[in-house]
Amino acid sequence: MSNHGIEEKKSKLQNKARQALDKKAAYGSDLDLSSEVSTVEEAPLESLKNLDRRIREASLLAGMNTAEKERSGSYFQKGDSAIYARVQDAYEGKVEIMCIEDALQEYPWLWDYWWSMVPVDMDKYTAAVELWGKGGYFMRILPGARLDQPIQSCLLLDEAGASQRVHNIILAEEGSEAQIITGCTVSPEVKQGSHLGVSEFFIKKGAHLTFTMVHNWAEDFDVRARTGVKVEEDATFVNNYLLLKPVRSIQAYPRCVLEGDRSRSRFNTIVYGQENSELDLGSVIELNGQGTRGESISRALSTDGSRVMMRGRLKARSNDVQAHLECRGMLLSKESEMNAVPELWVEGAPQADLSHEAAVGPVSEEVVEYLMSRGFNKDEAVSVVVQGFMQAGIQGLPEALENLLRQTLSSMSEEAV
Repeated sequence: MSNHGIEEKKSKLQNKARQALDKKAAYGSDLDLSSEVSTVEEAPLESLKNLDRRIREASLLAGMNTAEKERSGSYFQKGDSAIYARVQDAYEGKVEIMCIEDALQEYPWLWDYWWSMVPVDMDKYTAAVELWGKGGYFMRILPGARLDQPIQSCLLLDEAGASQRVHNIILAEEGSEAQIITGCTVSPEVKQGSHLGVSEFFIKKGAHLTFTMVHNWAEDFDVRARTGVKVEEDATFVNNYLLLKPVRSIQAYPRCVLEGDRSRSRFNTIVYGQENSELDLGSVIELNGQGTRGESISRALSTDGSRVMMRGRLKARSNDVQAHLECRGMLLSKESEMNAVPELWVEGAPQADLSHEAAVGPVSEEVVEYLMSRGFNKDEAVSVVVQGFMQAGIQGLPEALENLLRQTLSSMSEEAV
């Protein structure tokens, strides 16, 4: 894109954003952005080992390996500042990682992707990211590159009451294969703030990308995530999402468009609603290409006074497509609330095959009784039921996250008992 074209696009985007500053989100509660404060500038790091101990520990629970062992590259943002971006020597020429501002400067063609999968005027949160956002990462897996170690990133907020507003672009070039583990978190003393995040993914022909997101926020934190994914011919996108800590509110409803023939996508979600958390989560899979396949599997546990909304939509616009949506929730307290809203849409594709399962309920007494008949006591039986319910088939998690997931599931089981 020419310099004139870039400036013209910038102007149009900002005008659209200004007109959407009062536009509420289509789903979930509204968030007042007027009191947000900007974050301070941070100096770049030469090594992640130089991070403060408390920040290293917080990022570890968000999936970040600060020693960078068994990682192909790393990105770390603290507040508004991209303080670290590095590709390991063995992976030079296979992957690129940099802050989004540098990427837009270095690659003018990237403006053709900018705000192409998420409308800038979707709501007040996308508008705020365009007008006042700073940072976010650009990750590009080069054509034909097969990364045998994950890329990792962490977006951390270290200032109480601040708002982090980021825009990420991930580009998996033709024939590439990679795994990304990214976490969003706060330093231990931060209890209040917000995170507005826009992420746009482009999975090119024959590429395979697995993206694992871990949210590890604080009790009085608000999150608004807006995500769009485009998957081309014979390509695959797998999205894993884990939320295991209390948060005041989260809205996330990623949209994945299977544009190319024989493209694939799968969403795996594990959510633990605690305290007074308000969680509004889901996914949209649009099956446009011939022979496309989609699957969305959600597991949610709700306790205390938490409110959980599980949404899911499958939309078919082509014959010879198959997709399945599964939303299952378990209530552990009478104060908690949960809703499952599955949607199946077919437009001009009478041979499309879409299905869904949705269930919300308590711990199954029938299954508990069966397990007790096999030698378990009641507490053990309930524990087995809860832990088995929450296993959604997420593979390849870092050891620290595997341990956290096991510990959390064990805690859930004790609470259920």
